[in-house]
Amino acid sequence: MKWAIVLAGGAGTRFWPLSTPSRPKHVLPLAGDRPTICDAINRLAGLIDPERTLIVTAAALAAQVADLVELPADNILSEPRPASTAPALVWATMEAARRDPEAEVITTHADWAVSDAARFRQVAAQAVEAAVQYDRLVTVGIVPTRPESGYGYIIPGPPLDARVRRVARFTEKPDGHRALDLIAAGALWNSGLFAWTARRLAAEVRRHTPEIAPALPHLAEGDVAGFFTAVTPISIDVGVLERSNAVAVVPGDFAWDDIGTWEALHRIRPRDAAGNVIVGPGYLLDAADCVVWSDGAPVVLDGVRDLIVVNANGRILVTTRRRAAHLKNVLETLPPEIRDLP
Repeated sequence: MKWAIVLAGGAGTRFWPLSTPSRPKHVLPLAGDRPTICDAINRLAGLIDPERTLIVTAAALAAQVADLVELPADNILSEPRPASTAPALVWATMEAARRDPEAEVITTHADWAVSDAARFRQVAAQAVEAAVQYDRLVTVGIVPTRPESGYGYIIPGPPLDARVRRVARFTEKPDGHRALDLIAAGALWNSGLFAWTARRLAAEVRRHTPEIAPALPHLAEGDVAGFFTAVTPISIDVGVLERSNAVAVVPGDFAWDDIGTWEALHRIRPRDAAGNVIVGPGYLLDAADCVVWSDGAPVVLDGVRDLIVVNANGRILVTTRRRAAHLKNVLETLPPEIRDLP
């Protein structure tokens, strides 16, 4: 049967000062009225039952996540330590297989914006069917809508059928000019929506991922803490997919955004006639294409454009949409008494 794994980790530092360690971005209503993790679970409705949906999150956030979603308590998997996406997905996949030896797994993230949930489910179903039919790790490659330099790209290879192709190679976060060349050549965005069987994932990890493979016996013995102690943190893309020759891609022709920075809100939220996104009390005069978020006092902008202004948790951030992707670097330069939030 089909199972889903939803990754709900990370601190979301690119959404400072709204996102905090105790309230990271996937529990915030960034895309709409509900936390993005609620959207992620609801998006799976009709494809995968809640009883077969697993969420991987930090131990400190498990209770908060459990309160937000209607899942069985033992479907909230608490990581003993953060170790990137590969250990998390390997653990959760083996847990699904422990409960259901015939588990067919779809993996997703808790912080995406998807406007067409029905099409998302259709493509996800196609991905898992391809994973079973061709006995491969399958990634969904989003059809690009712009030369985005913040995403990885997939270069499709020879076809397996009319919709499924082998993966020729992955390219990580190219600059704008290279991204245009890749799109012209038919490249797709690497979304992080994957499908596989536990047997195939385990085989590829044993073959290609020395950062994790020696720790697999811990999971077979039910020793999750020992597994996380033994692994070396590594992403699923670098540790498995980019090293394996058993990877295929299915195109995802639906609107998708990973909500990676404040600038993403300008793409995914409704805008006023001047192109502004305003959440909370904001008053904009002769201002265009700005993003304003205030959890407190009113924000007034006059005669500006392409700004991001955030008032949250006793901090005020003012930057440009173009520089939003650099916020993590900015935080590293701030003194702790300004940067650190409760």
